[in-house]
Amino acid sequence: MIRLLHQKTSVVVMVSASLFALTVGAAHAQTTTAPVESATVVATPIAKPFDAPAQVEHKSAASVDFITPHITDSHHLEIPWPNAELVKEIELPRFAPVQIGSVAIDLSPTKHVVFLLLGATLACVMLIGAATASRRHHAEGGHSRGFAGGIEAMALNLRNELVLPNVGPHGEAFVPFALTLFFFILCCNLLGLFPYGSTATGNISVTATLAILTGIVVEITGIRANGIGYLSTLFYWNKDLPIVLRVVMFFVMSPVEMVGKISKPFALMIRLFANMTAGHIVLLAVLGLIFSFQNWYITGLPVLMAVALSVLELFVSFLQAFIFTMLACVFIGQIREGHH
Repeated sequence: MIRLLHQKTSVVVMVSASLFALTVGAAHAQTTTAPVESATVVATPIAKPFDAPAQVEHKSAASVDFITPHITDSHHLEIPWPNAELVKEIELPRFAPVQIGSVAIDLSPTKHVVFLLLGATLACVMLIGAATASRRHHAEGGHSRGFAGGIEAMALNLRNELVLPNVGPHGEAFVPFALTLFFFILCCNLLGLFPYGSTATGNISVTATLAILTGIVVEITGIRANGIGYLSTLFYWNKDLPIVLRVVMFFVMSPVEMVGKISKPFALMIRLFANMTAGHIVLLAVLGLIFSFQNWYITGLPVLMAVALSVLELFVSFLQAFIFTMLACVFIGQIREGHH
């Protein structure tokens, strides 16, 4: 099992590079359309419970953006800094746009590109390191221990309980792809939970690229598995019907079949994007109650709710990576079995 994990991990590295390259392209394309504007929370002085309105100083409100940088893209990074805002912005390099006909493509790195690269690097280091340590532990005559044992157990559980049962017989070839999806998406999700981090999977261009890549894998699998029978997944042709009705149903149902092809990657894209964005928006709304009521007495409740939501977001990060991988395996298994 350890040898299998090690072999699969080496393939995971190569597929991770492909995933990253495609998602970077989509993220860059998005930045050329319009500058990203982050929503802001206006921080105003919080009145004490029994202060008269006349005694409350109303100074110029400062725009404090402390939640939306986790999901919005930009051309700078935020780092901790000992100033009044506890943050410093570092501008990322800007390149001259590449002109292709009438379209200008900005290839400058953005915050989401940086965190995509960081997520791919973390996934590679984690899996390769765990596989190397696990192989060493087994060579010493023991079993995997510590972090390596946990990663091995997770990888083997995904392989045995998620990938192989869903993709069908002889599905070993799809294990590296599925593990890559899971760990890459998981790392990107978790990076958005850290202070000064960013959730790259909250960018619809990123989730769209992941969904398109998954759709390509599904369709290529269908062509290889079914040969000429793959056309039955595009065009409805029921041989059990009379010829006249068969032709009628061909024109009626074929568009439905094609819409089904598009709806699968679309569902993957929207599901991941919406779930990773919604948690941060709810967190922003909860913490915004402090500034809305302007009362120190109610501060504890929003903070406790924010902590609970953050714990829930940790669970959602794992759950969404699992669901995306599971649906990808289900789609692969469906098309391998042929169209029914």
